[in-house]
Amino acid sequence: MSRIDESRDFIAVRIAVMTVSDTRSAAEDKSGDTLVERLTGAGHLLAARTILRDERHEIAAQLRLWCADPGIDVILTTGGTGLTGRDVTVEAHRDVYEKEIEAFGTVFTHVSMAKIGTSAVQSRACGGVAQGTYLFALPGSPGGCRDAWDEILRWQLDYRHRPCNFVEIMPRLEEHKRRK
Repeated sequence: MSRIDESRDFIAVRIAVMTVSDTRSAAEDKSGDTLVERLTGAGHLLAARTILRDERHEIAAQLRLWCADPGIDVILTTGGTGLTGRDVTVEAHRDVYEKEIEAFGTVFTHVSMAKIGTSAVQSRACGGVAQGTYLFALPGSPGGCRDAWDEILRWQLDYRHRPCNFVEIMPRLEEHKRRK
């Protein structure tokens, strides 16, 4: 069972938020706002924020830039995880991943099923790791962002979460690059 170990100190992580949309402006970015409110409310730091159009190469290029930035530990994208022709965020993420976190999409689907039933099959939310940075592609709806944060990321990005969490293994994500 999951729990917070109060004997451990909280470690704030630096999180970048990217909204993928052909139509949204900063004033209309409710999903991005939802993520920023939740991550800062949990004590994490907003490292960067942007809105990009649904262009696979542009999304992948920004993901690579942020992965190379030592001031960013986690990237959350919102939008472009559906099934329409312009939904290319998942493909852009997979262009960048070194390792995919397959269970993230599975757990997200499980969480979504409890809220929206079989409509959950229409989301392709996914997660992965590249250059020692975690990347998560979330749906473009505020509800989907809330579900992903409240039910999964809030816990996995909290160093105090037991029995394990993403933060405690961050220093080891690139251990394969070290020579002995």
